[in-house]
Amino acid sequence: MPAKNKQNMESGGVYIGLGANLARDGSTPAQTLAAAIDELHKLAGPVVARSSFWTSPAWPDPSDPAYTNAVVELATGLDADRLLDILQGIENVFGRVREKRWASRTVDLDIIDFRGQIRCDERLQLPHPRAHGRAFVLLPLQEIAPDWIDPVSGRGIADLVTALDVADVSATRKLEVAL
Repeated sequence: MPAKNKQNMESGGVYIGLGANLARDGSTPAQTLAAAIDELHKLAGPVVARSSFWTSPAWPDPSDPAYTNAVVELATGLDADRLLDILQGIENVFGRVREKRWASRTVDLDIIDFRGQIRCDERLQLPHPRAHGRAFVLLPLQEIAPDWIDPVSGRGIADLVTALDVADVSATRKLEVAL
């Protein structure tokens, strides 16, 4: 296993992926994500970087509404477990329902990387176990952390983006959203 990513640990490197594809209380998914980012800032610590909003097709059923996605970097004094509690609390307040895996949702908040920590237990996997293969995570992450290195593989984000399926990359587009 590669050594922990020194750059991620020194810079704070707490990255949260956000996604939504259902309207909530009359708000668009982008408006919901903006509100969730505000809550993160209040409850978990300052948001020091925020990607643009991106859109990607729903998966596994592309006939579901498209997702709006973003990634933020937090400066937080919380540990990973407490941060996970806060993320799940925000999801609950924003109407997240967990009936079926990969179902449409009002909001989804995931820890992508927590200071380069590698962890795999019943409660939490760090870094996020599927982030390295998802255009809707890597493209916004690359926007705010172009030097990010995957703590498990030791591969840089540019290399990970290059390895993505071309169809996934071309289907994931930056949104021009005014909030």
